[in-house]
Amino acid sequence: MARIAVTDGMAAAAISMLEREGHEVVLEHYESDSLVSGVLADFDAVVVRSATKLTAEVISASCGGPGSLQLIGRAGVGVDNIDLSAATKNGVLVCNTPGSSTQSVVELTIGHLLASVRHIRAGTQSLGGGEWRKSELRGTELSGKRLGFIGFGRIAQGVGRVASALGMELHAFDPYLKAHIARDLGCQLHSSVDEVFRRCTHITVHCNLSDETHHLVNAKRIGLMTGRGADGIECGNHLVNCARGGIVDEQAVLDALESGQLASASLDVFENEPTTADNRLLQHPAFGGTPHIGAATLEAQSRIGFEMAELLIDFFSGKTPKSVVNRDVL
Repeated sequence: MARIAVTDGMAAAAISMLEREGHEVVLEHYESDSLVSGVLADFDAVVVRSATKLTAEVISASCGGPGSLQLIGRAGVGVDNIDLSAATKNGVLVCNTPGSSTQSVVELTIGHLLASVRHIRAGTQSLGGGEWRKSELRGTELSGKRLGFIGFGRIAQGVGRVASALGMELHAFDPYLKAHIARDLGCQLHSSVDEVFRRCTHITVHCNLSDETHHLVNAKRIGLMTGRGADGIECGNHLVNCARGGIVDEQAVLDALESGQLASASLDVFENEPTTADNRLLQHPAFGGTPHIGAATLEAQSRIGFEMAELLIDFFSGKTPKSVVNRDVL
């Protein structure tokens, strides 16, 4: 049966599931020098999360060995840590688990939105410092405000359902979305990303990172936001990104926070991860951050593990797995 490397962890029950099918699972994280030297060439498949970077050099070094790497499993959604062109060129199938972490990322996004407009972080810090800043921490409601989505896929749609229930008006830019999907959720679809920024005081990012979307959220577009809600309230402008680092220009965000063009910014992902304390954005009082924990819930990790195990079992049983990213290999 197959020999499978799991480099960034996996739910114990999912590992047991693979082992019951007769597969050998090796739980070990490999540093980049080991990956480049071809340590994965001894495996038939590798399962990674975001910590392991499978570059073209790594993938080339992983093919042609005793195990001859056949499948890369991304335990999660984004595949920007995998060189898809190199995988396809070497005949290596890439699969991910797009639906397993949806609810967790939806809830984190809503959490960041609420924490921003109600000053939850500042309130906690002030209490810890012995201050009672009740009169200063006056927030605004999400109800009556326009929420703009950059990308309107599975996660964004989940956020939209919650936001709509809270009384928000939904707007989105997604050139790949069928119009009826947005319409069915009461979301106005725009043909221009700039129009979403012009219309909305709250922006949430839900697209993939690519050359096309790198720094899609920049100083020019942030500058288009008006700070006035659909209800006429001067609520300020707010930005949330729980998608991928690099879509948001972090320097532009810091500049907008310092000028007041942004009232708050909340990021779960960063252009360079792990980000470090010398990132000045982290020190701004209107900034809220989390260390890429969108999928870091017990429930999501359990679902991800089981979905990945099923993909691997199907593949090594001669079936075509679902959620194939590079279908040209098939």
